[in-house]
Amino acid sequence: MERLQVLKGTFCSLDAFQKQLLIGSAVAAGGILAYMVQKRRQVKSIPLGEGWWGAGEKPLSEDDQIYPFKVQTSDEEIEDLHERIDRTRYADPLEDSCFQYGFNSTHLKKVVSYWRHTFDWKKQVEVLNKYPHFKTKIEGLDVHFIHVRPPHRDNQKVLPLMLVHGWPGSFYEFYRILPLLTENQDGVVFEVICPSIPGYAFSEASHKQGFNSLAAARIFLTLMERLGFSQFYLQGGDWGSLITTNMSQMKPQCVKGLHLNMCMSNKGFKVMLSLIVGPYLPFLVGLSREDVRRLFPFFEKNVWEILKESGYFHIQATKPDTAGCGANDSPVGLAAYILEKFSTWTDNRNRDLEDGGLERKFSLDDLLTNVMIYWTTGSIVSSMRFYKENFKGNPDNRVDAKTGIFVPTGLAAFPNELLHCPKSWAQIRYRNIQSYNYMPRGGHFAAFEEPQLLANDFVQFVKKVEKF
Repeated sequence: MERLQVLKGTFCSLDAFQKQLLIGSAVAAGGILAYMVQKRRQVKSIPLGEGWWGAGEKPLSEDDQIYPFKVQTSDEEIEDLHERIDRTRYADPLEDSCFQYGFNSTHLKKVVSYWRHTFDWKKQVEVLNKYPHFKTKIEGLDVHFIHVRPPHRDNQKVLPLMLVHGWPGSFYEFYRILPLLTENQDGVVFEVICPSIPGYAFSEASHKQGFNSLAAARIFLTLMERLGFSQFYLQGGDWGSLITTNMSQMKPQCVKGLHLNMCMSNKGFKVMLSLIVGPYLPFLVGLSREDVRRLFPFFEKNVWEILKESGYFHIQATKPDTAGCGANDSPVGLAAYILEKFSTWTDNRNRDLEDGGLERKFSLDDLLTNVMIYWTTGSIVSSMRFYKENFKGNPDNRVDAKTGIFVPTGLAAFPNELLHCPKSWAQIRYRNIQSYNYMPRGGHFAAFEEPQLLANDFVQFVKKVEKF
């Protein structure tokens, strides 16, 4: 009160010119502050760009038709697989090592025995063809996707949705969640498009260097436009989270909502401060008790654990053709490389189990179907190259890293995800978070592991956006 009286007396002692100058300065400062707030809220976008990834020179015109596609196999393909499996040499595991050194070869022999003698690839091809497949040429590449329309019913709102997978998954990850999304959910139902990232599964790989998440995002935006959708929802994890984020940055006017089960935002003063203060006074830095439980001790959970799990990342981001050479020739090598991720990334405690906990969340038929998609298409090397293309330079210097995301966003934080991102960190980049929920269980492959949980979270997010 005394300080206020002093300020009042000081102001009264000023002459008219000084008062006007002071008032003008205050108004200007207020205007600058309002401008800065408005500018932060202003929707920004990143350039769409252009590209040509086909072999040779870009032609004058490109076929933009959409063609039906069917997954096929042959006796010769299966016989070749079996012959290669039969010639496999195994290294003996260390005693009591479980999955701490990678995929334990004792259990690998059991998985491979099932693959060789019980697994029915022809039957699984029929499962893959359960949904309609298509291909269309975009920027020189044959882009594969499945397109699932819900059964027609009156009084239901049909919303377009694109689901984007990551590595070492595929479009097949979404086969469990598709029935949940294409069924009526309190009047909401989705028409779902699941593309294969170029270089994965049945989508043609780039013939040129430089094909990164920005190029994939642009291709998928073209795909949605070609299918006749001017507005749609997006959902993704792993690479899918980055690609769908880029799509939202390129054409925010087209994206009604973005839902992610993985996001990262670990830069800046706010994050650094929360790491220092968070363990002691989390509420001061916007962390919840659950955030503290998942984040700390920080070095153990976010440095040491990531060092254990990121060896694949370093080699694929530097020498992918070397990394994938053996897996491209050996089906058992490919299976060990891929399935080890489905063990540890589902729950890192699976490293302490003799069987890696593989069948706690998945069936061997589902796991081997995903492996067979990589094997029969010969896409393991081209899928690895996506790491190299996205990390050729400092990713923080890319235009998408410097641009916020302004579309309505929903985040599902699964407890066994590789890295936890609190809401306060996510808000640094994602400026319009409508929904942030801690999932009770599940890990990296959310749609594959916990389809019902992910579907429920996505539907409640959409209802908020649609104001149901």
